[in-house]
Amino acid sequence: MRAPASTADVCLILEGTYPYVTGGVSTWTHDLIVAQKDLTFHLVTLLPVGASLKAQYELPRNVLHHSTIFVQHLPAGKGDDRRTRALWGTIQEPLLALQSQGGIEPLAQILEILRPFRSRAGAQLLLNSPAAWDLLLRMYEKTHSGSSFLDYFWSSRALLGGLYSVLLADLPDARVYHTVSTGYAGLLAARAALETGRPVLLTEHGIYTNERRIEIGMADWLQGQQSANFDLDHHKSTLKDLWINTFVGYSRACYAVARKIVTLYEGNQQFQLQDGAAPEKLAIIPNGIDYERFSKIGRAAERRRPTVALIGRVVPIKDIKTFIRACSILKGPVPDIQALILGPTDEDPVYFQECQSLVRHLGLDDIVTFTGRVQPDEYLGRIDVVALTSISEAQPLTILEAGAAGIPTVATDVGACREMILGRATESPALGPGGAVTPLCNPVSTATAIAGLLNDSEWYGQCSRAIRKRVLACYDKQLVDRTYLELYETYRRQESETLLAAGVN
Repeated sequence: MRAPASTADVCLILEGTYPYVTGGVSTWTHDLIVAQKDLTFHLVTLLPVGASLKAQYELPRNVLHHSTIFVQHLPAGKGDDRRTRALWGTIQEPLLALQSQGGIEPLAQILEILRPFRSRAGAQLLLNSPAAWDLLLRMYEKTHSGSSFLDYFWSSRALLGGLYSVLLADLPDARVYHTVSTGYAGLLAARAALETGRPVLLTEHGIYTNERRIEIGMADWLQGQQSANFDLDHHKSTLKDLWINTFVGYSRACYAVARKIVTLYEGNQQFQLQDGAAPEKLAIIPNGIDYERFSKIGRAAERRRPTVALIGRVVPIKDIKTFIRACSILKGPVPDIQALILGPTDEDPVYFQECQSLVRHLGLDDIVTFTGRVQPDEYLGRIDVVALTSISEAQPLTILEAGAAGIPTVATDVGACREMILGRATESPALGPGGAVTPLCNPVSTATAIAGLLNDSEWYGQCSRAIRKRVLACYDKQLVDRTYLELYETYRRQESETLLAAGVN
């Protein structure tokens, strides 16, 4: 059974990304939609108030509709009166529960409490009325009386404004809802499950709650907000706890309703489990690359120096300095080594200058070359080993693109690097290493692993064959696209069967 013309097969829920922002998640989203040409999509993008609405992508033809929700923006609505007493008498406890990692049950209660008032609910009632002020005072006294009231006021207003804006926004009709993160996008997906009963899927590229923990931990305005209290029984949470626990609550709600919880690599699953995801729902669908394209890149025939390349932006998170120091060490075991740094140098000019100074200081001017922004596949035929010294990554496609061309990688133990290079524990048959994994900020280990590949042709050949086979078996984009199609079709078919059983045409 096909959905009505106005109903999309899939509602993709996105936070702060496609089609207004470029980057990895946006590119993944665009490619996903293009690959699923026989399915229709309704896009919902959640943005902060004031964000640019200039599209960075041309929407594919199978996108039927695109909606934008501004988080914390509420309609004016109507004010408080005697008819809203039931609202204020019941909403406090589920709000507090949701802000304490509560998950789906308090969210369901909040939706039910708001339901009779949706036609009038808005900023006047929910944020600016005397009853809303009294609610805030009660919540403060119960949970955060040891913190600055002014800071609690603004924190609570921002969190409640974000919550209400998502719960009151128009909800598109679709056969399947697919959110590309937890957070506010996951909150909207949880609401969709509760209000429509339709299937919800979740794909996490990074773990939203971990990213928010880092941001909140570094927030200057939340430093030192807890007043001194030497009562041994004092256990009221800080404002940082309030923010973090609220987003954990949203994640738990999304995990509870999601039929399948997908991430890119095994390491992320431990964080999902810690935040309450059910083990039986977890799945890994990695990002894929065009294997056919990169596997056709041949080795350059001309005689040349052994070449190692770091493909990435010249920014601190890529730890270019560790790579440069490793190149200095490599002069010993590989005297004619050549090193390329392929990537833009203009994102952090100060760091780039520091890297240039380090090259000069170590006497590497004839070894290390900064190419600036280039197309890496134009260089792959002349590269023997790819190095990655980043201190943080998710699933760097550089390893896969080089691997499809038979080039081993030496990478730090971050993100999905270990399982891409060494294989998952469940790999069958085991293909063997496709390079080496090294500790962070360790130029000696990096240099040793690179030299081991360049100076041992048999070992190099084993790693080259292994990484090429692993990319084909696990990371070919055609395989990834088919996996998502099967996932969509499974839950779209289940939804159609459910509607038929209920007599809905």
